[in-house]
Amino acid sequence: MQLTQLDWIILIGSLVFCFIVSVIYTRRASKGTAEFFVSGRSMPWWLLGTSMVATTFSTDTPNLVTNLVRDKGVADNWEWWAFLLTGMLTVFFYARLWRRSGVLTDLEFYEIRYSGKSAALVRGFRAIYLGLFFNCFIMASVTLAAVKIGGIMFGWTRNEIVFFCAILAVAYSILSGLWGVVVTDLVQFIIAMTGSFAAAYYAVRHVGGLSSLFAQVSQANPHALNLVPDFGNWELTLSIFIIPLTIQWWSVWYPGAEPGGGSYIAQRVLAAKDEKHAMGATLWFNVAHYALRPWPWILVALASLVVYPSLDDIRVAFPHVRADLIGHDSAYSAMLQFLPAGFMGIMVASIAAAYFSTIETHLNWGASYLVNDFYRRFIRPEATERHLVAVSRIAIALLMCVAAAMVYALETAKDSFLLMLKIGAGTGLIYLLRWFWWRVNAWSEIAAMISSFLVAGPLFAAEKLFKAGKIAVDIPAYLSAQTSALLHIPVLSNDTFSLVATVVITTVVWVAATYLTKPANKEALLRFYRLVRPFGPGWAAIRKEAGVGPSPDSLPHCLLGWILGCLLVYSALFGTGSFLYGKTAQGIVWLIAFLISAAGLAWLLPKIFGKAEDKRVGLPKTGNAP
Repeated sequence: MQLTQLDWIILIGSLVFCFIVSVIYTRRASKGTAEFFVSGRSMPWWLLGTSMVATTFSTDTPNLVTNLVRDKGVADNWEWWAFLLTGMLTVFFYARLWRRSGVLTDLEFYEIRYSGKSAALVRGFRAIYLGLFFNCFIMASVTLAAVKIGGIMFGWTRNEIVFFCAILAVAYSILSGLWGVVVTDLVQFIIAMTGSFAAAYYAVRHVGGLSSLFAQVSQANPHALNLVPDFGNWELTLSIFIIPLTIQWWSVWYPGAEPGGGSYIAQRVLAAKDEKHAMGATLWFNVAHYALRPWPWILVALASLVVYPSLDDIRVAFPHVRADLIGHDSAYSAMLQFLPAGFMGIMVASIAAAYFSTIETHLNWGASYLVNDFYRRFIRPEATERHLVAVSRIAIALLMCVAAAMVYALETAKDSFLLMLKIGAGTGLIYLLRWFWWRVNAWSEIAAMISSFLVAGPLFAAEKLFKAGKIAVDIPAYLSAQTSALLHIPVLSNDTFSLVATVVITTVVWVAATYLTKPANKEALLRFYRLVRPFGPGWAAIRKEAGVGPSPDSLPHCLLGWILGCLLVYSALFGTGSFLYGKTAQGIVWLIAFLISAAGLAWLLPKIFGKAEDKRVGLPKTGNAP
């Protein structure tokens, strides 16, 4: 694919603009870690929410969606659509609690919620585990997608793309802190969405329009367009629909969709002006993330099934690309060749915007863990703010180097997605309950992390070794068959078995650890309740001693908001799909559901905020972690 002069002007202009923004905010970011990592807690909801959407929209996201659609049809997207359930929980149950806590990072939470050496241990461990290893794995996955796109579109080598991306990402990130990241996210999101819609329009036009597209896809695979899987195929329905909706959404820790919020979602919430803006940001994020973005990607993926029915078709069309870089996720970038001049520049700029918006956030977030939760906490607690900002910039550069090296160990976006799901399986319930049940302690989290890794890691490795011919037995398949015979249940696929087995074992381990170890000391529990004031029976005994009255939040209001929020987003998502498919009557039903849920939220939100304000008499406007 060749870029015209107009395309290059658009691309270079967008990159230069983002660099200028970073330079503008350099001085502000240098004031201290509060400015560098949470922008002085002064951001509005619309800017934060858009930043969340931009961060979760990266180069690997359309690749992943394309991989899912080409593999098992549109319904395979339930593997991530199900996370809306936990996303809306964050909106109505957790966003205000995070903002009320006043911490600088979500890992600081451990030493206000728990007590003793175990609290410090879990904070320090997760700072390294998440901030370095897990974070770099995510950035490597995102960079791998950029490698595949650049290889197909321009014939660039892996080394060239990794070097180019790393240099620009570090240059943007070390200068501006979170303010620069969020402001550039806004611009990058607009560019990225423009590119997505352009790609969908020209991909659909190339195959003869929507009617022709759907007719050709249906003829090749009658179930490919289904919004829910074919219930006649029990194994498929179980793995991509039932398990995500019944187990995966609450049990799995996944960046951007953490049960209870966390990572860069918590970072954005903590940067909000107040609790209203924190809640508004997460609500807008979930609406845009699940309802606004998916369909352009899905349409391109469906069109790719017509143009490139098999991987061999992609290999033939792009013979210059290395064979090991061709996968179903490559089909998205292969479809971009149909964009005209000008729009090609917008598309490349949008890909760059999607990439850098994600990488900048992960670099800033990862550095916040390494510097605030490890370096300052355990190595240099007396360090000045100026010194910590300098160390943060060094940490950003080191993180990018590690991520660049890890790119060479990954193969596809879907493999990376599934591995992250499995490693985080079973820990999610703790992140939901620790706010509402005083008995959860630091050892609960330590036990969950260790058991999840020890179960998921070997199962994933065994499956890979079997596929590579290194071992003779497919261990996950063997264990699944034995479990099926013992419990008289259907045989589960390897991915489904690994996920369920990790959730079950991890849950048993952390619940046992909770009851076998001592809870946090009474002083820590009382301090936490007075600061955050969670509702529900889980804090009844502590609430009586705290002496600050009931929670400002309402359980019935939160539950109703969660239900209405999920209905709002799913009705928008499936209503859009129904109208695109030409199913007008079905679309009208979804439209009515959307309007009812929107009206319900418009009635409910003032009551939630009014109730919270009435009961927060005597409390500071913002939390302030001890």
